[in-house]
Amino acid sequence: MRDIVMVVGSGMMGSGIGAMSALAGNKTVLVDTSAERAENGRKKAIECIRLREENELNTHEEAEKAIELLSTIDDSIKTAENARLVIEAIIENVEDKQNLFAQLDAVLPVEVPICSNTSGLRITDISAKCVHPERTVTTHFWLPAHLVPLVEVVMGDKTDEAVAVAVRDELRKWKKAPVLVKRDLPGQLANRVFQAIIRESIDIVASSLASAEDVDTAISCGMAMRFPVWGPLKHLDAIGLNLGLSVQETVLPSICADKTASPYIKELVEKGDLGAKTGKGFYDWSTRSIEDDMKKRDAFIIEAVKAVERVEKK
Repeated sequence: MRDIVMVVGSGMMGSGIGAMSALAGNKTVLVDTSAERAENGRKKAIECIRLREENELNTHEEAEKAIELLSTIDDSIKTAENARLVIEAIIENVEDKQNLFAQLDAVLPVEVPICSNTSGLRITDISAKCVHPERTVTTHFWLPAHLVPLVEVVMGDKTDEAVAVAVRDELRKWKKAPVLVKRDLPGQLANRVFQAIIRESIDIVASSLASAEDVDTAISCGMAMRFPVWGPLKHLDAIGLNLGLSVQETVLPSICADKTASPYIKELVEKGDLGAKTGKGFYDWSTRSIEDDMKKRDAFIIEAVKAVERVEKK
C-alpha cells in the first residue's frame, strides 16, 4: 500500500517539510545519505513540531501523533516502494538532483508525483533524465518551512497540470498556502517579486537616498505589515486602478530598472563583505547578532500566522 510521504534530504528544509507532512497526518520518512544524517533530520523535525505545539499552532495531540508518524531510512529506493508522494530537498546541484530524479522515476509508478524543493533551479532541467517528466513539479517551501505558509508549486515545460493541481491540493491539507505557477521561470513567483524589491532597495542605499536600516524599516514597518492579508494587487483594487496608474507613471521612470546584478553588491562581495557570516555586509554584524534577529523573525512569523488565522475565522 502506497501511504508514505518521502522527503529526500533531511537538512534545514527537509526536516521542516517532514514536520509539516507528519503534522498533516501522513506517514513520513526522512531519507538521507546515512542513517546518522537522517536521524539528525528527524530530531530537527521533532524540534519544529514542538515549536509549533509550544506556540499553539498545533495541539499536543497533533504533535504526539506527528512524532509517531516520523521515521528515517538511508535508502531512497527501498522507501520508494511505498511512497505516494516524494519531495526532494537535497543540495542545490542540478546534476545531483537529475540523478536522484532519474533513479526515482525508474522505480516509482507514473501516478506518484516527484517534487523538488529547489529555490532557484528549473524543474524542467532537474527532470531532464526522467522518462516521465510529466509527473515532476517544483514544491518550493519558504524558509522556515515549518512556519511560513507559502509553497510555490511550479510546473515544468512537460508537467501535467493535473499533477501540479493535485500536489497543490495535497499541500493545502498541510496548513500550507500553495500557489500554482504555470511557467518554469527563474525565481518562480515570489522570488521574482522579492528580487524587484531587493534591486530597488540596493539602489536606494547605493545612491545614498537612505541607509540600509531605514530601507528595511520602511518595508518591515510599512508595506510588509499589511501583506499577510493585503497583497499589492488587492491594494491596487482598493485604492483604484486609476490612482495606481497615476502613481506608476510618476514613480516608475525614476526607479532602478537594471537587468543585471548591482555593481554596489558586486563591490561588497569582491571586498569580502558577505554579510553576517563575515561580520559585515549592508550592516556591521560585529555589534549585532544574526541568531537573535532570526529568533525575532521566527517569533513574528508565529504571531503573524496566528493573527491571520484569527482574522480569517471572522
